[in-house]
Amino acid sequence: MKILVVEDEEKIAKAIQRGLRQQSYACDIALDGDEGLAMAQAEPYDLFIFDIMFPGSLSGLDLVKKLREEGSSTPILMLTAKDTVIDRAFGLNSGADDYLVKPFAFLELIARVRALLRRRKDNIMPQYSTGSLAIDLDKQVAVYNEQEIQLNKKELSLLEYLMRNKNRIVTKTQLINHVWDSDSMILENTVEVHIASLRKKIEGTLQEKFIHTKKGFGYMLKDKKDDTA
Repeated sequence: MKILVVEDEEKIAKAIQRGLRQQSYACDIALDGDEGLAMAQAEPYDLFIFDIMFPGSLSGLDLVKKLREEGSSTPILMLTAKDTVIDRAFGLNSGADDYLVKPFAFLELIARVRALLRRRKDNIMPQYSTGSLAIDLDKQVAVYNEQEIQLNKKELSLLEYLMRNKNRIVTKTQLINHVWDSDSMILENTVEVHIASLRKKIEGTLQEKFIHTKKGFGYMLKDKKDDTA
């Protein structure tokens, strides 16, 4: 999953980014509202994390209102030093989905991020499965018949995105956009290398074919209820 953080304090923004990446989320950062809006309009994100106040022509609240007016339903978590009931209500009434007061524990931030992603309208769930292969996003593990499979963070993110879109063709461009950060210089053959590694770890060990290549299109993870090629 891919998250955009808009926060004018660079140290805080980078700390959040590092923490989210450690949890296997792709994460981009912007340091003002104008840059944040441009990125939010240009890239497909699964979640936004906005500070309320930062320099530029757009505040965090302006950014929320603008995106909601444009029809975006992406969950938004607001960060702010203001903690009065009126301030919280104003932020939520502007279109935000949740509100976290600074300073905050990173553990709470991650809990709120996961809760928002679970509540998304497209019914994203914290666990996906196909046959006996499953991925638990809360625990950040993949398991087969209750035995953990050793995957690195990028492989786990790739498997998660493929499972979210099982029985549908996923292009290399889609994988680049959703699994890697926007500032990463990723080529299509890099995706191929990671998919090959993922296949080796899950299919080589389990002796089952899960990820199918659709030449000229991309990849498909098929539901094991349907074993047709």
